[in-house]
Amino acid sequence: MRPIRRGDRGPAVREICTILAGLDLLVARRDDSDEFEAATEHAVRTFQQLRGLSVDGQVGAETWRALDAARWRLGARTLYQAIPDSLVGEDVRTLQERMLEMGYDVGRADGVYGARTARAVAQFQREVGVTSDGACGPHTMNALRRLGRKVIGGRPQWLRESDAFQQSGPDLVGKMIIIDPGHGGPDPGFVVPDGTLRWSEAELAYDLAARLEGRLAAAGMRVHLTRGPAPTAQLTDLARAHLANELGGDLFISLHIDGHANPEADGVATYHYGTDNGVTSTVGERLAGLVQREIVMRTGLRDCQTHAKTWELLRLTRMPAVRVEVGYLTSARDRERLTNPLFRDQVIEAVVAAVQRMYYPVDQDVPTGSIDVRELRAMVVAGARA
Repeated sequence: MRPIRRGDRGPAVREICTILAGLDLLVARRDDSDEFEAATEHAVRTFQQLRGLSVDGQVGAETWRALDAARWRLGARTLYQAIPDSLVGEDVRTLQERMLEMGYDVGRADGVYGARTARAVAQFQREVGVTSDGACGPHTMNALRRLGRKVIGGRPQWLRESDAFQQSGPDLVGKMIIIDPGHGGPDPGFVVPDGTLRWSEAELAYDLAARLEGRLAAAGMRVHLTRGPAPTAQLTDLARAHLANELGGDLFISLHIDGHANPEADGVATYHYGTDNGVTSTVGERLAGLVQREIVMRTGLRDCQTHAKTWELLRLTRMPAVRVEVGYLTSARDRERLTNPLFRDQVIEAVVAAVQRMYYPVDQDVPTGSIDVRELRAMVVAGARA
C-alpha cells in the first residue's frame, strides 16, 4: 500500500484518527474532517515509538497492521484459531504474555492466534475445568482473572528458548541459518543522492550476504538467502519471515545499510525482537549483543548499541532473529569503508564469530574479537578429509 502521510484525505485517514483517539494518542475530532494533519502525524510517530516500529510519521503497511491490531483489548472478543487467516491483535499478544507468565508454551508473544497458542489455551482449560476447545471466551477469561502466575524466577519462555538453543551443541555443522539481504528487486534501498556511489544499499547488502554465505557454508552450516542478486520481484518483510519459517532455520540475520539526513550520523546498530513492556526473544537479544560487539571490535565502527523492535521481520520469525544496520551510506567515513571489500570481509568475520559464540554455553564463552574464523573453516576441512 502507498504510505498515508500528512496532507492526505479520505476514509482511511478518518479510520486512523479513530484508532489513535481510542488509544488516547489523539484528541477525538468533533467535526467530519478527514485530513491527515500535523497532530495526526505526531500521534502516529508516538504510536510507532511506543510499538517499536520505524518512526517516520507515515502509515505504511506495517504501521497500518499494527494500528488495526492495537484496537483490540483482551476480553472484547472471543479468540480462536482461524484457518487460513489467523486472528491478530493486541488482545492476542496480551493473552500470550499472560499464558507465558503462567508457564504455558505459546511460543513467542507475536500477537497471532496460531496452533501453538490454541494448544496452550486448551491445556490451561483442561487444568481449570473449562471446556477444552482452545478458544478464549468469557469462561476462559474468568479463569484467567482468578489465577496468578505459576512460574517464578524468570519468564518461562526465556528459559525454554535458551535451554533449547544450548542443547543443540557448539558445533556449527548441520545447523541452518537464513541470511536476508535487505531490499532488492525494484527496491534499491538507500541510494546516495548525489550519485557519486555506484553501490545501492540493496547491492551492498547482497554482497555482504554472499560473503557471509560462503564463510558459514565453509564452517559446515546449511545456508539459505532470502533473495538473489537479480532484480526479481520484491519480498515484503512479512514474506521474508514466512519464508524463514518454512525453511525451518535455526538463526535469521538480516543485513542492511542505513542512511540519514544528517551526514554526521554513522556507526552500526543491531536490532532484536522486543516490546515496550520487556517481552523479548532472549536468544535473539543475545545474538544481537554478540553481533554488535564483534563488529565494533573488529571494524572500529561507532557503537550505536542494540535495540528492541517489534518489526514483523523480527516478531514473526520463529527462530532467533536480528537485523544489522552496517554503517551509513550518508556518512563519508562509513561510505569509504563499506566500498572497500577488505572492510566488508571484516564485517563478515565479525558476524561469523558471533554465530559461533551463540552456540557456546554461556559459561564457556570467549572474549570478543578472540575467535579466528579461519580456524572454523580449517576444522571442517580437516574433518571432511578424515
